[in-house]
Amino acid sequence: MRKAHYWKILLLVVISAVLVVGCSSKESSGERKAGSKTESKEMVIAVNENFISMDPHNTGDTNSNSVQSAMLEGLLGFDQDGKIIKKLAEDYSVSDNALEYTFKLRQGVKFHDGEAFNAEAVKANYERIMKDDSLRLNSRGFSLITKIDVINDYELKITLKEPYPSMLTRFVSAKILSPKLLKEGNNNIAKKPVGTGPFKFVEWVQGDHLTVERFADYWDKKDRVQKITYKPVPENGSRTAMLKTGEAHVIYPLPSQNIKELESNKDIKVEKIPSTIARYVSINTMKKPFDDPRVRQAMNYAVDKNAFINVVNGGFGLPLDSIIPSKTLHYVKQEVYEQNIEKAKQLLKEAGLEKGFKAEIWGNTNSDTMKGMQFIQQQLKAIGIDVEIKSMEEGTLSDEIYGAQKPEDTKLQMWYVSWSAYPSDTTNATRPLFYGGSFPPNGANTAYYKNEQVDKWIEEVGKTADPAKQAEIYSNIQSTIYKDTPWIFLGVDEILAGKRTNVEGVVIEPGGGIDVTNANLK
Repeated sequence: MRKAHYWKILLLVVISAVLVVGCSSKESSGERKAGSKTESKEMVIAVNENFISMDPHNTGDTNSNSVQSAMLEGLLGFDQDGKIIKKLAEDYSVSDNALEYTFKLRQGVKFHDGEAFNAEAVKANYERIMKDDSLRLNSRGFSLITKIDVINDYELKITLKEPYPSMLTRFVSAKILSPKLLKEGNNNIAKKPVGTGPFKFVEWVQGDHLTVERFADYWDKKDRVQKITYKPVPENGSRTAMLKTGEAHVIYPLPSQNIKELESNKDIKVEKIPSTIARYVSINTMKKPFDDPRVRQAMNYAVDKNAFINVVNGGFGLPLDSIIPSKTLHYVKQEVYEQNIEKAKQLLKEAGLEKGFKAEIWGNTNSDTMKGMQFIQQQLKAIGIDVEIKSMEEGTLSDEIYGAQKPEDTKLQMWYVSWSAYPSDTTNATRPLFYGGSFPPNGANTAYYKNEQVDKWIEEVGKTADPAKQAEIYSNIQSTIYKDTPWIFLGVDEILAGKRTNVEGVVIEPGGGIDVTNANLK
């Protein structure tokens, strides 16, 4: 009796264990059965760089912006073609003199912490940006705001002291945070954002992952994946392996050298997207010997732009033939600095540097950046410039570049980097990068480029609403800066991304952002 009873118990234990293992296997696959319908649970997105900050008012990198856009929204947004659409505003109007912006807000919207979204919440966010000149958005339109009038709970009017052509795009960038979070201070905002987006913040383990989960009370009711985990994976081979095994559902960027093997995989789809991403080397024009334009021109003539596209970008892209990519409004093609070693050496000789010199280039640790810096190192060696590569983790690099309060304090000589702007936003593609008032930490003018005439043009174009006049000024800006060579002009990307075939609703934008508003697994 006791022996038979023992075997019955043992049999029950074995059956239970099998059932538990079976359930665990099904759950670990990322799906579960709900009736006859398969409900998607978790999506993994692998990107090439770490995230720096979750503060939408003080962000300069695309990866951080992408994650923020899952959780946070502005009054306006962009569609897949870069055109402005309504988000938290259900309607808006702009006065004829381009000084007054009136918004009617979406009603019934909640923040992730339960706070109500209304005009006062918008005002609190915008006043935060206006009053804190350390925030990046302050110098991008918000410092021009003179008054915010709350008309009622769901309507407000914003007045500028002078026209700002890209102000509508700034209302896209200025994501709205919970008023309760704003009271907690900048540190909490940067680490634990609270917004109104389709997903809400769960956790951020620096360097490993950042997780968001579906917000049940989101105003736009659609079927979405329950959870998204973003993983920074700088090494190209590791990112590719994750996509092949299904450990990642989306990878961006997809390494160009792996495109053929991935295209032949029936479980993977490869996407190629024309971009507004410019790749370049920023040259500190205030440091010797880079303060001599002949030296900077020599560096441009030393670099084979087509070889850069082929070697570093796997043949995907075009030479950067202006200070802005060709898909940007008001773009004007310039005469490319075709590789000419003899001309480059002659320019160095004229600058008194016939024997060359030593220099340092900075960049982050991802595989593509390392390959790009090694390419620049090899190319400049041909004209006697001995380049030392210094790679840093993204957050450290950002602190080094944007931490210096004065131009003379920075150790930066050259930075291998990229920049993207919305196709319709020529202001953001020029002013932060080339205006004399946009030196770090107030802007991204890491070349410390200053040309009095260019500064006047940038100020002038911001005060006119005439498209023809804008086009004329931007043409002058492009030709002047391209000749001044504050950068080594490299290329414009064709974006490559990889997705598992069961992925829906994940959009890779021309600027390199990842939109997961309607993300799902079928």
